[in-house]
Amino acid sequence: MIEFISRVPIEKGWSEDKKYCVTDAAGTRYLLRVSPLARRENRRALYEILRQVVATGIPMNLPVDFWVDDEGVCMLYSWIDGEDLGEDSLPHLPETEQYALGLQAGEILRKIHSIPAPVYQEDWETRFNRKINTKIQKYSECGLRFEGDEHVLAYIEQNRHLLENRPQCFQHGDYHANNMMITHPSEPAGSPGTPRNGKLCIIDFDRYDFGDPWEEFNRIVWCAQESPHFATGMLRGYFDGSPPRGLEPPMEFFKLLALYIASNTLSSITWAIPFGQEQIDILVAQSQDVLRWYDDMRNPVPSWYLKDYHVQWIDGMPVKLRAPFDLSFLGKYGRVFKVFDYQDSGNLCFGTEKDGQRFFVKFAGAPTVYDNISPEQAIANLKRSVQIYENLAHPNLINLVKAEEIGGGFAMVFDWVDGFCMGKQYPEDRARFMGLPLKTRMRVFHGLLEFHAHVAKQNYVAIDFYDGSILWDIASEKAVICDIDCYQKAPYVNEMGRMWGSSRFMSPEEFQLGAVIDEVTNVFAMGAAAFALFAGGSRTPEDWPLDMALYDIAQKAVSKDRGERWQSIALMKEAWNVGLQDI
Repeated sequence: MIEFISRVPIEKGWSEDKKYCVTDAAGTRYLLRVSPLARRENRRALYEILRQVVATGIPMNLPVDFWVDDEGVCMLYSWIDGEDLGEDSLPHLPETEQYALGLQAGEILRKIHSIPAPVYQEDWETRFNRKINTKIQKYSECGLRFEGDEHVLAYIEQNRHLLENRPQCFQHGDYHANNMMITHPSEPAGSPGTPRNGKLCIIDFDRYDFGDPWEEFNRIVWCAQESPHFATGMLRGYFDGSPPRGLEPPMEFFKLLALYIASNTLSSITWAIPFGQEQIDILVAQSQDVLRWYDDMRNPVPSWYLKDYHVQWIDGMPVKLRAPFDLSFLGKYGRVFKVFDYQDSGNLCFGTEKDGQRFFVKFAGAPTVYDNISPEQAIANLKRSVQIYENLAHPNLINLVKAEEIGGGFAMVFDWVDGFCMGKQYPEDRARFMGLPLKTRMRVFHGLLEFHAHVAKQNYVAIDFYDGSILWDIASEKAVICDIDCYQKAPYVNEMGRMWGSSRFMSPEEFQLGAVIDEVTNVFAMGAAAFALFAGGSRTPEDWPLDMALYDIAQKAVSKDRGERWQSIALMKEAWNVGLQDI
């Protein structure tokens, strides 16, 4: 038996087992689980079955040793250097990575289910009907009811026949995101379906069982609550096992899954009672989610299932689309290392690298997920923007390299800016941006004023300018403006009512049909940018970190009354520079 020089308790989880991170003399870490002596035979059987699971090649913490001592029944596992997937991590990943992890989880589960059940296993229909009867009896006697339980009970009775002739196999027993981990990557991701955060590993087989492979999905409700993208990917990965594709589950599966989830919804209420009111409330709330997903059990396909969601890979990077689209043309611009597919413009954007040079490629023509326009309109809009970038070329504007028809659409290629974005849609970048020293953010604001004074001189007006348009170029130590596709020639009239843009940066006239949009409108945007840069968007004097003379300049810029604002960006810029000199 391995001797350990340290033992650190692990408090997470619902198991009665005691868990420790233990370290041997060589510095190798392991997971040690200690179970009560009464579970000796169960744990011995688990140790043996895990040897079969290891043979499937799935990523997991490997069983290393088994022994019984005065502490209890001990099982030693290899240590996984990573973090729990669960509710604290999964919802915060990009949707494409959530989906890619789901594909992995589904493919892994399919391999787990390749282990057959013992030949002496009781017929599934008989066994599970007995389970159903027990669950219904316990629920009816527990004294608690959830609203709409009659729909759940009716669905169960109407669909027991689906259990007939179901196959059986080895089951993990508690397969959901909280029993999965993401390894810390030792090398960059590159293979299809591998998120940048590392690879998926499965843990906690201690509730293993044998039964219908499709029953294993009864815990998917926990995944669907946190991430419909993960849950959808998990189903598709299971029914195909090839991450770049993924197949639709058959209707027979959905009907049977609804039966298993209905049954579990009843038993979860009685399970929660010993753990107190907090757990009861969580499970009652989940019962209402189930009824909502299944339209009071009238639709066997749950509403969280994303039927029109498609993900494909380019150079190992996931791209979400409404339908498959050939992106091979991107090879002309090099290897894709970054994807921006969360766009409502109808464009897809990519970071590419070729011969040591990096580019930002904006492409229109693919069926993107978040657009409200057709690919044809997106192409027309992008083509129109070429002249805008050419006419407004400036040291603080992202540099346009070329624009061309390609891949059945239209692409604009820019020099890549090695830096980070201020936009709230990129939380990690924004945190870095807002962490810049105050003097650096003042240089950013100077760049914004310089560029938009130039915009006014060229007889243009800024439309849809917001913090997502602001980059900090690390190498050049300057602000770079991007995404000026909607800028227009002056004079411009509001023909929409509520125009494009973030309300945090929009003047009153950008909400008023027929209002003139001009340089005075852009003065408002510059004032809003000052408050965003220096006070996190707050416009109160208490949150302003600079001299109050500068506060007054920004406050004048965001006046609701156009007549009280600076009447040009040049005037605002001049006042700002004077204010700086007086500090």
